[in-house]
Amino acid sequence: QVKLVESGGGLVQPGESLRLSCTASASGVDFSTYDMGWYRQAPGNQRELVALLKDGDKLNIQDSVVGRFTISRDNAKNSVYLQMNSLKVEDTAVYYCNVRRLSINVSYWGQGTQVTVSS
Repeated sequence: QVKLVESGGGLVQPGESLRLSCTASASGVDFSTYDMGWYRQAPGNQRELVALLKDGDKLNIQDSVVGRFTISRDNAKNSVYLQMNSLKVEDTAVYYCNVRRLSINVSYWGQGTQVTVSS
């Protein structure tokens, strides 16, 4: 069974930074072969992609966060990170970690972590 544990959300003011972390664990699973990324869902909105590392290092990133957010992963720790700088009110959402391997049709979600940007 795959378990994803997220951390790092919180309440910040506009212009401040947060770093989200997500660590995956499961016996016998090599997560280095999985895509890892972050999605978010604001109240009343659908869940949307924020940033995703596919096939190891191919980056998909939402236009609205380019230049402000950086995604990275540490395969030795089965972890993915989202460094969020220059946060805006419109970045307020629940952020979800996603780990997937499309070739075997599996996709796992974290429990979500709240990010609130407010003055």
